[in-house]
Amino acid sequence: MSEMRDKIPDDRRRLGDAIRGAQVAAADRGDVVIDMKEADLARIEILAQDLKPVFDEVPADDEQWDFAISTGLQPRLWIDATAHVMMGRDRRTYRFVRDTRLGRFVLAESTDVKLISDAVTTYIAERIVERQRLMEGERINLRPEVSDAVPTGQPDAVPQAMAAPVFQGRRHRSMVNDLVNAVIWLLIGALAGAGALLAFFWDRLAPYF
Repeated sequence: MSEMRDKIPDDRRRLGDAIRGAQVAAADRGDVVIDMKEADLARIEILAQDLKPVFDEVPADDEQWDFAISTGLQPRLWIDATAHVMMGRDRRTYRFVRDTRLGRFVLAESTDVKLISDAVTTYIAERIVERQRLMEGERINLRPEVSDAVPTGQPDAVPQAMAAPVFQGRRHRSMVNDLVNAVIWLLIGALAGAGALLAFFWDRLAPYF
């Protein structure tokens, strides 16, 4: 019984490979019977079926993935907003590409479904790890924090490191205000003295005006 159980996984793998081969052969025959778009779609669906267990393992709360097939003029299997798999010009080669600001990059290219499936799986794993690292990174607070709180019941208590700069600032402003006031009173006194002298010598200075 144990030997039969050990053989079951191998038989399932062989059956899965046989089914995949039959699907590929059907797609090849479809190149003659149906148009090229439907042949491409058939191969894309084969890849999607092979990747379905991987798609099912992705966390449901991770919204960066699409995992969808577009049936437009050129069928594509979308992995996320920038990466997808499409068929090459020979209609048999899978091309796993990613669009960036610098252009389109080919991440993997092969006629073997398993190779492309492994490349897509690796890409998904790398993106998940990258997202986890971004989410778990250290947070840096950009707002100033009050590290020295004033104890309750002591509203006038101020840390010594903060009190010294505040006292120096107030002293500097007080000196500036005193200097400004002295200059203003000096100007007022000078104008008053000049007015008094002008009034006293007005009789002598009047003929000159």
